[in-house]
Amino acid sequence: MKKRFILDTSVLLHDPDAIFNFSDNEVILPIIVLEEIDQFKKDVSEKGQSARHVIRYLDDLRSHGTLSKGVKLANGGTFMIDLSIQEMRELPVEVSWGRRAQNIILAVALRHKRESKSRPVILVTKDSNLRVKGDALGLTVEDYKFEKFNVDDLFGGTREVSATAQQMEALFEKRSLQIKGVEFYPNEFTVLKDSSQPSHSALVRYNGQTESLVPLHGIKDGIWGILPRNVEQSFAMDLLLNDSIKLVSLVGKAGTGKTLLALACGLAKTVDQGLYKRLLVSRPIFPMGKDIGYLPGDVEQKLNPWMQPIFDNLEFLLGGSRTDKARFVHRGYQELVNRGMLNIEPLTYIRGRSIPHQYLIVDEAQNLTPHEIKTIITRAGEQTKVVLTGDIYQIDNPYIDMSTNGLTYVIARFRSQSIAGHVSLIKGERSDLADIATKIL
Repeated sequence: MKKRFILDTSVLLHDPDAIFNFSDNEVILPIIVLEEIDQFKKDVSEKGQSARHVIRYLDDLRSHGTLSKGVKLANGGTFMIDLSIQEMRELPVEVSWGRRAQNIILAVALRHKRESKSRPVILVTKDSNLRVKGDALGLTVEDYKFEKFNVDDLFGGTREVSATAQQMEALFEKRSLQIKGVEFYPNEFTVLKDSSQPSHSALVRYNGQTESLVPLHGIKDGIWGILPRNVEQSFAMDLLLNDSIKLVSLVGKAGTGKTLLALACGLAKTVDQGLYKRLLVSRPIFPMGKDIGYLPGDVEQKLNPWMQPIFDNLEFLLGGSRTDKARFVHRGYQELVNRGMLNIEPLTYIRGRSIPHQYLIVDEAQNLTPHEIKTIITRAGEQTKVVLTGDIYQIDNPYIDMSTNGLTYVIARFRSQSIAGHVSLIKGERSDLADIATKIL
């Protein structure tokens, strides 16, 4: 049975192509949604980009018919703009007070439910409060579930596998091992345990091209003073230092070392080895793309409050402290910036750029939508490596959650690609206090 979906503004700002993702059903957009979209069209943020994209394809749809009467979509569905000016009597007086846009959308949905006898009417919104209000009014309401992933089934990037003593011996002799009957994802890491002596184990990565398990690259002297403190950190550094892997995603709670490891390996590849022209570090200024002109000073001064976690990690890697070596740290950081080897900037200005030969680190990537994360990754030019770090359990964006954020989207979509790798960091290494607090608070 065909259904009738009524979309809220938040859905189109989250995914500007949303109207094409409802199969052969009816999609209805209340006219008040266009009014709200219009308010965003001049923004330099991703919301502004989404708003302009929506307006462009709606303008294109006009050539296929009258939008107020409905036009056919390529997927077999229909799209219509509801132009009716709803009387708020559809709603209880407590809800209709103020004639907010959300309440008008609720009124439109209630009228369609009352008038539609043959097909279900569903209100779709990313706004959890609107879903609650709609449910209380007797509407069928849903979150926008396109590309929603089950976090419990999310690819972790690691596993344990038992091996015979002969297989362990062959691995150390040939530096390669093929195990039949076990399916691995490209660049998936494995703790290979000797079945005859469980205390004997080896850390290996699955090479999708040779279809074999290979040992990790040894890190004897550390990377900018950093040595892995646990198995997952060893896996992460192997990905970060592997030049053939162009996309790395690191997920973990606070204090697991995601950002520190990424910065250390980025500095090693850029400053020490010269394989990349620049280490480019960024993080969302939440809300993403908010005009930083509200803060005084030049761009660098405006970014300081947002980028302080990055500065803290750089400070640590450069060997200084806030007390006795702060001046030395500042010189070291500024020297890298002056030489053009290090750049820290907001994601606001990344759209439209091509970023070749750079080591790009995007911190707090869990606050990005799938559309935003696509915008970032598609900026990568020739010989650029992209590293995404974040904690999917700490999301500040009100319109995404751990199942619909851009970082989860990338992990699920790229797990079968030999060009990408992922590791979930588990153990906190910041301090005993921080680790305990993360677990019990």
